[in-house]
Amino acid sequence: MMSQKNNLARCLCPALTWALTWALTWHIPLSHAERADRNQPLHLEAQQVSIDDAKQISTFVGKVLLTQGTLTIRGDKMVVQQNQEGMQLGTTTGQPASFRQKREGVAEYVEGYAERIEYDSANTKVDLFGQARIQRGHDEVRGERISYNFKTEIFQARSALDQGTESGSKGRVQVIIQPKNNSSPIDSNPKEPYSPASTQPESAP
Repeated sequence: MMSQKNNLARCLCPALTWALTWALTWHIPLSHAERADRNQPLHLEAQQVSIDDAKQISTFVGKVLLTQGTLTIRGDKMVVQQNQEGMQLGTTTGQPASFRQKREGVAEYVEGYAERIEYDSANTKVDLFGQARIQRGHDEVRGERISYNFKTEIFQARSALDQGTESGSKGRVQVIIQPKNNSSPIDSNPKEPYSPASTQPESAP
């Protein structure tokens, strides 16, 4: 991926290179995700649970809800694997699956939606696959795959074209950044989060 970006940078004019960099990596350095979340216990709820102690794998099915402090992950199915250090790796699927977490020091949340979400507690990050979308306030990024680091608040997005699954403009990464002076205040009492049994959120096109 890095070699492809370097080759393009040599060929494109500076303006297009700048636009490409923003499309592939969306930096948000203003504050960090709620630091206290990673020190909180992890809770899981579902309609059905299957636990394999020997392999340290648990499968949750039906209106799955993971919570850890202000972090929530929802979906139709979640497979959680625990390593020897006790760190969790969870894969959640849904139509869509979703995550949501409060940013530290501000009344603002980061939330994302995708067909599959992989949560890595050891590296404090999530990877979204399939019609992925992440929102921070009124700003938004869309792509076939998006990686988000909770600690650094850095997004990395890849298009369907880059993944070789689609061609044309629909396969490109899309980034929407609202002017800060025109942004309305963030609601400190946001709407009810997504439920796996419901359809796409109202904000989705």
